Amino acid sequence: MRLSGLFGQTRRENRADLDAASHRLLERAAFVRQLGTGIYSTLHLGRRSVEKIEAILREEMNRIGGQELSMPVVHPVDLWQESGRWYQIGAEMGRFTDRNGREMVLAMTHEEVVADLVRGEIHSYKQLPRLIYHLQTKWRDDPRPRAGLIRVREFTMKDSYSLDADWEGLDAQYRAHYQAYFDIYHRCGLPVVAVAADVGMMGGQLAHEFMYLSPIGEDTLVICDGCGYTANRQVAQFRKMAAPTEPLAEMERVATPDASTIEALATFLDIPASKTAKALFVVATRSDGEREIDELIFAVIRGDMAVNDTKLVNALHAKQLRPARAEEIAAVGAVAGYASPVGLSEVRIVVDESIPASPNLVAGANQEGYHLRNVNYGRDYEAEIVTDIAAANEGDPCVACGAPLRTVRGVEVGNIFKLGTRYSEALGCTFLDPNGKAQPVIMGSYGIGVGRLLACVVEEYHDQRGIVWPISVAPYTVHLVALRGGDEAADALYGQLGDVGIETLYDDRNESPGVKFSDADLIGIPIRLTVSKRSLAAGGAELKLRRADESEVVPLDAVVARTTAFIAQLQREIDATVVEVPYHE
Repeated sequence: MRLSGLFGQTRRENRADLDAASHRLLERAAFVRQLGTGIYSTLHLGRRSVEKIEAILREEMNRIGGQELSMPVVHPVDLWQESGRWYQIGAEMGRFTDRNGREMVLAMTHEEVVADLVRGEIHSYKQLPRLIYHLQTKWRDDPRPRAGLIRVREFTMKDSYSLDADWEGLDAQYRAHYQAYFDIYHRCGLPVVAVAADVGMMGGQLAHEFMYLSPIGEDTLVICDGCGYTANRQVAQFRKMAAPTEPLAEMERVATPDASTIEALATFLDIPASKTAKALFVVATRSDGEREIDELIFAVIRGDMAVNDTKLVNALHAKQLRPARAEEIAAVGAVAGYASPVGLSEVRIVVDESIPASPNLVAGANQEGYHLRNVNYGRDYEAEIVTDIAAANEGDPCVACGAPLRTVRGVEVGNIFKLGTRYSEALGCTFLDPNGKAQPVIMGSYGIGVGRLLACVVEEYHDQRGIVWPISVAPYTVHLVALRGGDEAADALYGQLGDVGIETLYDDRNESPGVKFSDADLIGIPIRLTVSKRSLAAGGAELKLRRADESEVVPLDAVVARTTAFIAQLQREIDATVVEVPYHE
């Protein structure tokens, strides 16, 4: 490819409104262009890198038995109604009506379509197991697109779906994906960790997310360096400090003026926060068929902890939560800042598992300026749900080994789900087992966002001058620069490199050396060859790795061989990272 004919030009200046290095560099280096909020065109250089990633995805999916197919991006609404997700998913789902008045859905994922295919194609246990996948456009109307390709609304995803006759088969395919995903990321040069995750709108029994650790990430991950425990904070557990055992004391009302927060209350009464009960009022929205129902929830947790919204949503089987308004709290007889579950009957109560094991807590009295001492779960009030709703924090003891946890930020670059029979039962996907009895197909779902993976590679590999591509996903392998006095020799070398299959971007433009070198650094192709009057006088062409400061002059008749050797070396370095990774559930 001659740079003089490239569609799309590099840009000199960084846009001040771009907060991610990958966004700035992919825009400046002419890899992507923004069309609208969270919507991007991929230009020639970007498309070539995307194709490299997609080739790796296909190779690794094929390696574990995948069969590639293609499924539509537009779905009839009845499939999503059958699964129930039509009613469970909010404004993120793209919905429209076709010319005949039929409601349609823009694909955000393809579990429903897969289930529809399965019920038409799979009839016997002899047709299982199977693994199918595709690379397809998805649409999720994210309310907060940011950081370029990190968080978008339209994107390409590799999603695969395992189909099994038994749970052991699902376990095997899930673990195969677990390793295959590490192989994919390592082949792309991206370091990742796998963490336990919330199943979210996908449903099912188990999920892992693959995280690229970066300050730009929106997810908080909880990691134990002592035993290797890792989880998204949404689902992370920790070892809760045991409350001291003591006899239940008589409840008494005490004045606590201006003590509407846990901190103020603990200071006023000279007690630790762990001796208080923290109140949280939220409104949970859940679906009941075609209706949405809002319900006031009173969550109670020990004062030294905080409520984890995701755990609370899951405990309630809710669609979403929002903070309760003052009038909604007052309507059930509670007082914000001084609320107590004692005596309330018109509200659904959820308590953290630490509450029943913590005697004689201080809770609100549902009266401005007053609290109740010695409130005890079971004696003074009860809850509909008692479960873990606590958020893990930096320094909390690991649930597995007790070592202090640490928290880091991460970008989710892939996920895997054990769906089980969530979709097969809803859409009637059954097969006949060896005894002739109908059984639901057991499913798994596995996704990787291609554009986000590309952006994370750039986040990992760049310097102050531009991108530094790993050779496995670079748009071209060699960036050939012709300077004055070296044009004829560079033309000949371009042909020789092409003859042996070395992908070369040839800067044949009539530009200054400074512009050409700046663009070469910005675009970030792994190997740069420069042919000039000066290099020829020194004995040949100058060869330089993008990641290195030094260069060497190679005789023209040895350039192809030397370049081939460097390509092999860079690829070996990538291949050496592809190793077996222990599976952690």
